[in-house]
Amino acid sequence: MTQAQQIPTPRPETGVPDVTREVTARAGRIVLKVGTGVLTHPDGTIALARLFSVVEVASRLRREGREVLIVTSGAVGLGRVALQLPDPPDTAELKQTCAAVGQSRLMELYQQGFARLGVTCAQILITWTDFDDRVRYLNLHETLQSLFRLGVVPIVNENDAISLNDRVYRGTGKRPIFDDNDRLGALVASELAADLIVLLTDVPGVMTADPRRDPGATLITRIDRPEDHEIEIDGQSDAGRGGMASKLEAASVASRGGCHTVIASGLAPGVLDRVLAGEEEGTWVPPRQALSSRSRWIAYCSHPRGTLVLGPEAVDRLRGGTALRAGAVAKAEGQFRRGDVVEIRAPDGALVGRGVVAVDSAVAREAVARRPASFGGRELVAREHIILKHRPQGRPDGSNGDSNG
Repeated sequence: MTQAQQIPTPRPETGVPDVTREVTARAGRIVLKVGTGVLTHPDGTIALARLFSVVEVASRLRREGREVLIVTSGAVGLGRVALQLPDPPDTAELKQTCAAVGQSRLMELYQQGFARLGVTCAQILITWTDFDDRVRYLNLHETLQSLFRLGVVPIVNENDAISLNDRVYRGTGKRPIFDDNDRLGALVASELAADLIVLLTDVPGVMTADPRRDPGATLITRIDRPEDHEIEIDGQSDAGRGGMASKLEAASVASRGGCHTVIASGLAPGVLDRVLAGEEEGTWVPPRQALSSRSRWIAYCSHPRGTLVLGPEAVDRLRGGTALRAGAVAKAEGQFRRGDVVEIRAPDGALVGRGVVAVDSAVAREAVARRPASFGGRELVAREHIILKHRPQGRPDGSNGDSNG
């Protein structure tokens, strides 16, 4: 195993339970995210042995009575090979074409593998609108729960053939709900209240430095607050969209859903067996106190329709636990309806949080224009519908953690 650097035991104010990695061995609901670099060789051809090893482990978990879901990459790579393209696709249109060709081939491999072991699998292709729309979000949840009850292993992938994010969000200035399958896996794990998500990649885990530049880089075996972790690895594989930074972000999302995360190498034989036995393999991110299901949807799954820009001193008042009233808002931007999610930003543009707005954009702008000198006036976002953005440890006010009201 790669030489490891042990992160010190967290202080109580980190919000991370004092648990050991062995608890992951008891996980009853597990998400396995398999990256492109694991499923394919450098030339884009499928790595059958690695794919079938994931299928074998998932089948064994089902026989043990545990629930398992696989979030898979690889459709674009398989499509590229089938179309005999010499280079990876470099436009959104070509990526979508490769995904359309490769997705059926990818699913056929999974079906063949599970069928040989007597397990039924199911394909679910997801777009960002399935998370953004609250009704579709809940429908997805019910479908996955039904599949689990019937002993089926869901195989989930983003529907890149029609919804590749760099095309959907082109020119909008908005961040995608998920821009790679790491975040997709974390959102699914959070939605299902999974116990464990394993992000299989082509490196041993999170390293102290980029091993391509620093041969002395060592593995970090535990990270308690991934959103505070400064990472030097800024690259990503040629075939996939997600680098190590995206995996840390995914781990942060999963941890707020009460889910353990392990980032490990899918190239190492027997890695899943070791992770599922609770052994020290890869980088472990323990869960924190979970947000409610609705709070997680507001924070991570919804696509904001507008922005409320706070006035001076309003940020501290909001963090103090107040509702967001018109007197605290300097400007209302965008077109939104009552019940939509909006971003809440500081006067300098920094993101403060998100909330479900109680009025439409026209009423909000009118209320802001007539706001009183104090921070009173019409309530735009109720306190229970505000999710504040995490602030790193060591802030001037000395406080820590996220707030869910």
